[in-house]
Amino acid sequence: MSKSFLNIGVVAGATLASRCLGLVRDALVTAVFGLEALASAFYTAFTLPNLFRRLLGEGALTAALVPTLQQEIRAAQREAAFLLVNRVASWLLVVTGGIVAGGMLVLAVVPRWLAGGGRWTEVAPALERWLVAADLAVILFPYLVCICLAAVFSAALQTLNRFLEPALSPVWLNLAMIGCLAGAAYGGWAASPEGRMLWLCAGTLLGGLLQLVVPALALRREGWRPRFGLGVDDGLRQILRLMAPTVFGSAIHLINISVSRLVGLSLNDSAVAILNLATRLMELPIGVFTLAVSTVVFPLIARQAAAGEWDAFAASYRKGMRLILVINLPAAAGLALLAEPIVRVLFQRGQFGPADTAAMRPVLAIFAAGLPFLAFTTLVLRAFYAEKDTATPVRAAALSFIVNLGLSLILMGRWGTLGLAVASNLALAVQAVHLQAILARRRPGLAFHHLRRDLGKILFATAAMAGVVRATHLVWQRLAPAGLVTDAVGLAVTIGLAAGFYVALLWVLRLEGREELAAIGQRLRERIGGRR
Repeated sequence: MSKSFLNIGVVAGATLASRCLGLVRDALVTAVFGLEALASAFYTAFTLPNLFRRLLGEGALTAALVPTLQQEIRAAQREAAFLLVNRVASWLLVVTGGIVAGGMLVLAVVPRWLAGGGRWTEVAPALERWLVAADLAVILFPYLVCICLAAVFSAALQTLNRFLEPALSPVWLNLAMIGCLAGAAYGGWAASPEGRMLWLCAGTLLGGLLQLVVPALALRREGWRPRFGLGVDDGLRQILRLMAPTVFGSAIHLINISVSRLVGLSLNDSAVAILNLATRLMELPIGVFTLAVSTVVFPLIARQAAAGEWDAFAASYRKGMRLILVINLPAAAGLALLAEPIVRVLFQRGQFGPADTAAMRPVLAIFAAGLPFLAFTTLVLRAFYAEKDTATPVRAAALSFIVNLGLSLILMGRWGTLGLAVASNLALAVQAVHLQAILARRRPGLAFHHLRRDLGKILFATAAMAGVVRATHLVWQRLAPAGLVTDAVGLAVTIGLAAGFYVALLWVLRLEGREELAAIGQRLRERIGGRR
């Protein structure tokens, strides 16, 4: 497990870089476009290829491919594993190519036909936003092919215990989008908002190509050679059997998110943009640490499940879950308490003004409350996938979809964008509780009561830390006037003091696993000292 902790650090560091660049990208998008309809249309359009990526790439495919490749590697058949990678990639290229061609045709024709052939300025505002989103989706849809193939190569690298290249994948996307949009907005590449949006789309496609090439080159250094082949063997059949229910469950999730985006697009110009930005900020701790833990723990528990080592499986799962709770509970509290200065520092510039900050602050606070449930679900799903159970997550996804859609329709009329955020959180909570209850009945060693004492310590430390955050922030507000620099310094001071207090309190409370973390830190310091 110590090696796994080191891998978690590698993934977390790479993911931190990508998430920071993602915030820079979003800050640039809001500075150029604000929360206007064009920004909401872009986020909605980009939702489609991203959701198909989860449908065919990172979600269903990774869940089925990693355990199957682990079996091949366990049997000392690396060449057979590489052959399977080629077959999966070949079939995925054919399938995604067909989806992209059909999707582009449908998006180019059907929305205009439904609108009666009207131009953007001749239709109702909501329909106009939908038409703009459809036009942008036609441009962005080829991203799907690149990112799905990249998911295959990244899953293969994770199976070989190479985690850096997959974790760096979003970095290339963010750099390409930042470079193209900055050149368009500040380098004189485009004069109109529409022209700048086209450059942003071009950066997205370039980033997708880089996300494909980098892991492919890393896998090639491991001995893989690309070969196109549409043959079918037992390994591919097993992957398809495992993928089938997961694809269905992901399709439910796709419909769920798409409906939420379309509902938000129909509310007003800014709803989708606000929801997207709040989601991005909520996903920062998810991406930096939770995803890192899940990425490293998944191959580990997949190997243990394949070998029938259920006691080790339960121990690894509990350690991973403990780490997730240690990070995400205080992150949720801090994000909710500091929502306004965080939004002001990150986004309030250019076309994003104080009114936009005021509109986004309560939405971000609500999303923060759902962060622990989202983090919890991320690892719970990996436990099911490690056992090659992809049917139970489908039923959980269906339940989440019903809750989210029903509550969205009920709450959006009264609370607007806030109602959509509340519905999303409650759906996440229902999904997390449902999955954990089933997991505990199946494997008593994975029951949550094993973490009850740890959870009590973490909650106590989080509550105390929240008090430090609130007190420090209030003192800073009285000492320094509001402004970009003072807000940034205030956030750094507040977060630094609160984090130090939180870690020290957990140490005093003797949270389980602290000795192992300390030993790893000592070994890292020794390595650094040895290099010097």
